[in-house]
Amino acid sequence: MKFPALKKLRVIISLLFFLLTAFLFLDFTNALSYKAVNTILFLQFVPSALLFVNLLSYTAIGFLIVITLTLLFGRIYCSTICPLGTLQDIIIYVSKKLKINKRFTYQRTYNWLRYSILIVTVTTFLFGNIILINLLDPFSNFGRIFSNLIRPVYLFANNVSVSVLELFDCYYLYPVNLKTFVLFTFIFAFFFLIMIIWMAIRGGRIYCNTICPVGTLLGMISKISLFRISIDESMCDGCWACSLTCKAGCIHGGEKKIDYSRCVVCFDCLNSCKSNAVKFKIAFRRKKKPLSEKEPNNKRREFLITTGIFSLSLTGLAFGTNKIEDFKKTNIPDNKKYPVCPPGSLSIEHFTTTCTACHLCVSACPTQVLKPSFLEYGLMGMMQPYMNYFKSFCNYDCVICSEICPSGAILPISLEEKKLTQLGKVNFIKENCIVETEGTDCGACSEHCPTKAVYMVPYKDNLVIPEINQDICIGCGACEFACPTKPFKAIYVDGNPIHLKAKKPEKEILNGKIDYEEDFPF
Repeated sequence: MKFPALKKLRVIISLLFFLLTAFLFLDFTNALSYKAVNTILFLQFVPSALLFVNLLSYTAIGFLIVITLTLLFGRIYCSTICPLGTLQDIIIYVSKKLKINKRFTYQRTYNWLRYSILIVTVTTFLFGNIILINLLDPFSNFGRIFSNLIRPVYLFANNVSVSVLELFDCYYLYPVNLKTFVLFTFIFAFFFLIMIIWMAIRGGRIYCNTICPVGTLLGMISKISLFRISIDESMCDGCWACSLTCKAGCIHGGEKKIDYSRCVVCFDCLNSCKSNAVKFKIAFRRKKKPLSEKEPNNKRREFLITTGIFSLSLTGLAFGTNKIEDFKKTNIPDNKKYPVCPPGSLSIEHFTTTCTACHLCVSACPTQVLKPSFLEYGLMGMMQPYMNYFKSFCNYDCVICSEICPSGAILPISLEEKKLTQLGKVNFIKENCIVETEGTDCGACSEHCPTKAVYMVPYKDNLVIPEINQDICIGCGACEFACPTKPFKAIYVDGNPIHLKAKKPEKEILNGKIDYEEDFPF
C-alpha cells in the first residue's frame, strides 16, 4: 500500500516538534512549565541517553523509545523528531521554491567516513571527553543556532515592538537586553548553519548520512527494521522518479535498491512513483537463493557492532570522566581558579562530561547569568555554560536551569537544596574596594547578599567596609555583580570544583526574587 497520508502526517509531526523546540530557545518569559519542556524534549536522543545514565529513571527512556521506533519503522527520528533534520527539510523546501537546489540523485556512500566519526566520537567519550558530541549532536547544534543566531534577532524585534507600542501607551511587552553574546559561539553557530544550508541545497540530508553520529547509529539499527520502504521490481518502470525525489540520496533507480542505513523515512518517494512500485510495508524474507549465489549476511554482525557501540557509549556515560586538575589556573588579578558551574551540576567534572552545550539553560535563565564559555572550562569544554557574574547573578529563588536541562548535566534540585548549595566562595580584595581607594561609602555587595555572607563592619573615618563569611556563602554572585569597581572587582566568587553545602545563615535578608532590571545595584 502507498499510504498517501503518511507524508502529510510526517510533515505535521515534524513541524510540531520543530516549532515547539524552537520556541524553547526563543522564549524569554518562561511561558512553559518545566514539565512541558521536559515532555517536548523527551525523545531527543543524545540528551535522553545522558539523562538516563544520570537519573536511571523511566522519565529518561526517550532514547530507548527512539531505538524501538527505529527497529519498527526505520529512521523516523531523523525525519520527524530531530529539529535539525526538519530545519534541513525547510531549507530544501525553500531552495526548491527558489529554484536554487540541485536535483537529487543516488549518492555514493561514505561509510568509512561516517563510521569513523561514530567510532571516534564514542572512543573519545569513553576517555571522558564530550567535545565531539558537543560539536556533532544535532539537537545541541539546533539549540546553538537558535539561541545564538535567531534569539538575538527575536529580542531585537521584541524591543522594537516595545518602542512602537509605547507610542500608543501600550505596555504589554517589555524590553530585554541580551547579556549572553559570545563571539566564538556566534561564529561557530553561524558557520555551522552555513554548512547545513550548503549541504542541504547541494545534496539533501548529507549531514545526517555522513557526519551525524546519531544518524549513523540509527542507520545501522534501521537495516533490520520491521517496516521498510521497498521497490516492487515487477511494477517498476525504471523512471527514476523515486531516486530524483529522495533527499537522502539512498535510492538507486537503476538497480532498484534502497540503502536503508541512509533512508530517513520521509515518504517523499511514495507519492512520486506513478506506477505504485514504491511501498511502505513489512520487510518479508526474500526467496532463498542457491548457496553459490548467496550474499554474505552481515546484518547480524552489524547489529552486534551497533549494540556494542551503543553499550560502550552508555559505559562511557557512566564512567568517562575528566580530571579537574587538567583545568588551567588563570593568572588574572582576581585570582579565580575555577569557573562557577550552575546549581545542580554537582561539580565541574560532572558538568563538563555531561553537558552537550545545547544552551537551553542559557536561553531560559531569567537573569541571563549563564553564558557560553570559551576557555573557562579549558579547550575541551568550549561553549558549555558558566556563571558570568560580571554581567549578572544567580537568582536566590530560581532553579529553572536544573528543571529543564535535557542531558542531566544540571540535575533537578529543590529550592531548599539550592539555597544551601555552595557553588563557590566569596573573596574580598580590600585594595580594590572604593571604600579604601576613594574613601567613600558603598556597601552594594552587602546590601544584595541573600545570606549575609557579606556584611559591613566599622572602618576608618566613620566608614564601613565589607567583611565576608565564606561558610554561609552560596556563591550566587550578587555581590560581584553589584560591585561598582572596574575593570577588576573588589569582591568576587571563585568556583568550587565540587559543590559543597553551605552553613545555614542565621537570618536571610532577601525573601523572594531580586528586581534585577530596576535599581540594581545602584
